[in-house]
Amino acid sequence: MKPFLRLGGTRNILVPREGRDVPFVIENFPYADSFGRETVTFVRTFQLPDGPHRFDATMVLSPERDCVLDYLGTHQHLASDLRMSAESDGSLLIRSGEHRFREGPVDVRVPSLIGGEAEVRESFDESTGSFRIRVRVTNRHFGFLFGYEGSFTAEYVDVGGREPRADLRPVREEARA
Repeated sequence: MKPFLRLGGTRNILVPREGRDVPFVIENFPYADSFGRETVTFVRTFQLPDGPHRFDATMVLSPERDCVLDYLGTHQHLASDLRMSAESDGSLLIRSGEHRFREGPVDVRVPSLIGGEAEVRESFDESTGSFRIRVRVTNRHFGFLFGYEGSFTAEYVDVGGREPRADLRPVREEARA
């Protein structure tokens, strides 16, 4: 799997490093993309010993697919269906569904042999005033691929209709939802 992790790292789809107690910043920014769709960035920057590594995602609602579509990376080549649910313990559970590779006229489903199934659980810990997150990506043939977990605090900023910084937007936007 290491070659796939390295390749994904070139387009901010995966972080091909490991570590413990890694500080990170996640920047979420709501905006309308070039197709007029409500979009939210999820740009995570992990501060690793060899320098910062990013994992970029932009999410748009897909009424046609009845889910949130998560475009991964700087060029939105990889699209994943996300299904969300509120759990009885108050946490938010996000599970990935079908993954597709998109480039120009190409729109193909990623085979399960190389695809990953993501499960993200987020919750708020009132005793510490922080959010908890656990991300696990597995492959049905190879098992655990990668993940991270930890806690973070949030700073809420009024964006007041501003556009996101250029480095928070993908290089290319995919029209297909």
